[in-house]
Amino acid sequence: MNILIIGLGSIARKHIDAIRALEIDAKIYALRSNQNVIIEDKIENIFSLEHFDIPIDFAIISNPTNLHYKYIQILAEKEIPLFIEKPALHSLENSDKLIQLVESNNVITYVACNLRFHPCLVFLKNYLKMEKTRINEVNVYCGSYLPDWRLDKDFRKIYSANADMGGGVHLDLFHELDYTTWLFGFPNKSVSIKRNVSCLDIDAVDYANYCLEYHDFTANIVLNYYRKKTRRIIEIVSENKILLVDLINNIIVDEENNILIKKTNFVINQTYEDQISYFINCLTLNQKPMNSLKESIEVLKIVLQNEQ
Repeated sequence: MNILIIGLGSIARKHIDAIRALEIDAKIYALRSNQNVIIEDKIENIFSLEHFDIPIDFAIISNPTNLHYKYIQILAEKEIPLFIEKPALHSLENSDKLIQLVESNNVITYVACNLRFHPCLVFLKNYLKMEKTRINEVNVYCGSYLPDWRLDKDFRKIYSANADMGGGVHLDLFHELDYTTWLFGFPNKSVSIKRNVSCLDIDAVDYANYCLEYHDFTANIVLNYYRKKTRRIIEIVSENKILLVDLINNIIVDEENNILIKKTNFVINQTYEDQISYFINCLTLNQKPMNSLKESIEVLKIVLQNEQ
């Protein structure tokens, strides 16, 4: 299997580790922008796609978000299946044309939202389907501290802190909007507030608040870059009980602290392995994966509302 990676940063390395953990026979090619990069074991660097004619089984797009459109377009024209790191795009400009290109060339796409493979979310999706309980309110919160994300770099220089590179907490923490729509469907309408007035002093959005209106309940989603003690939770208030989903401690409890699921030995890297295994299996069986480019852009429309 030949795999092409566009952008060999930290997230790409997680996907590479996942591929290697599966112990599949894979040759990895990495498109690099700098001729002076280090040669890495079992990764062949390439510096242009112009004369690259090796048959590729699929490509991973994991460069800065503002460059995704260019490479989705290039690779879709070559009819190469695409595994696209979330969010698929940083802007909705010409997104319809990109979807049309992908679909007209029958290109298989999957936007990588690895939290869909988190055991608590998998459990919750099945639980909600089986229980069919009346939900009154959903509260989603994710706060973390951007300066701690990459301790070896000045956080103000990484793409997350810079709007023109596709940064911003609403895009970085795209997961929360993705899994909310995955669990509960798309809302009837939504409103949002996005700001960058915290002590971080960055030009990208560092606080986002979304209110999603469903037929008989409302979901509130709050995201930020400045919380020093990371917290990532979902609270579901139903007519019979309250569920608290803690995605950091991998546990779901009810209002009486009864444990519905607890994964003590779970590590987040497992979601990357499960995700890449799922995608490769879809390719092998010639099945369309969930979370196509088109589907994910519908989520992106909520994320970027009022920006276009």
